[in-house]
Amino acid sequence: MALAGALPGIEVAGGEIVRLPKAQAGMLFGSGKIEELKNRFAENEIALVFVDGPVSPVQQRNLERAWKVKLLDRTGLILEIFANRARTREGVLQVELAALSYQRTRLVRAWTHLERQRGGLGFVGGPGETQIEADRRAIDEEVVKIRRQLSKVVKTRELHRAARRKVPFPIVALVGYTNAGKSTLFNRMTGADVLAKDMLFATLDPTMRGVTLPSGRKVILSDTVGFISELPTHLVAAFRATLEEVLEADLILHVRDISHAESDGQARDVHAILESLGVDEDVPQIEVWNKIDLLAPDRRQALLAVDARTPESHAVSALTGEGLTALFAAISDILDEERQETELHLDFGAGRQRAWLHEAGVVQEESDGETGHRIRVRWTPRQRAAFLKLR
Repeated sequence: MALAGALPGIEVAGGEIVRLPKAQAGMLFGSGKIEELKNRFAENEIALVFVDGPVSPVQQRNLERAWKVKLLDRTGLILEIFANRARTREGVLQVELAALSYQRTRLVRAWTHLERQRGGLGFVGGPGETQIEADRRAIDEEVVKIRRQLSKVVKTRELHRAARRKVPFPIVALVGYTNAGKSTLFNRMTGADVLAKDMLFATLDPTMRGVTLPSGRKVILSDTVGFISELPTHLVAAFRATLEEVLEADLILHVRDISHAESDGQARDVHAILESLGVDEDVPQIEVWNKIDLLAPDRRQALLAVDARTPESHAVSALTGEGLTALFAAISDILDEERQETELHLDFGAGRQRAWLHEAGVVQEESDGETGHRIRVRWTPRQRAAFLKLR
């Protein structure tokens, strides 16, 4: 229900679990159930039906003819939602590439997304609805064109990432199940105005902002797309670049909607996706138990008691700001733990390197000798590696 409600402009009329002893190859459901649902759809003037699972092209065509509605399976709906959420050039191209892969063997009723006429993919109507372009060669040509465009965007993105690696500040990545409140927390921590709504996949493209913690430490905070269980494998591959910010993070904040009935299961899904992405096990993580403002008083007190005994987790409310002071302190402590002290000798002509060290805030003591600067620094392994690349 929540997934269906995430599609803009759609009013969810209801939902039902239909038990299938055996899925029918051509129609998915049995004839009796198909007739029953047909009458209910007609009575309630239903125009779009969402099946939370895979539906073959043949099943989709037959069900649409029988029910006289448009039908989306789980993959189709997620793609449509992603298309409406994508904002950056790379995000748009990734959505289109995944959609083409999905639609290649299906009846294609609209291609408005190829002409950039609307935010979605054209599954649920819009300009060009009567246009038919089902030719597989046309799809393949479009795939080649998009891959060429995407390769250029990825190269530009890598240049930006390489430049960011030279920035002395550590990267803190927000990850979590979709609708866990990451963007609200991001806004609270940075003062930014990132789209933060009570909807699934509200953030599709990564957003990065510089943040100065109360301790004076500067970090780069990254907000990423929300994870979801049973995400189609080809869609995960298409969005891997979107999640690469997580792979370069010095610290991961796993944001959980602790008020959700399935919070534990969602957390397991997030850990599984992080593992599949190849996130280094040595990268420290903090569990952020968000939305404590939605908890009943007794459960809230019990959770806060557990939180007080668990340094790896912090209960907060991104909406009210409660608990953020302790979270900021924990972020500073973890990043400070990695720091090591060393003494550097720089020539007087090494002004760029010296400026970098001062901007990074790692200089503990400095004195000048006959041949150059003697600087004692306290830094993280990542900062040391970034500094060495400047030479």
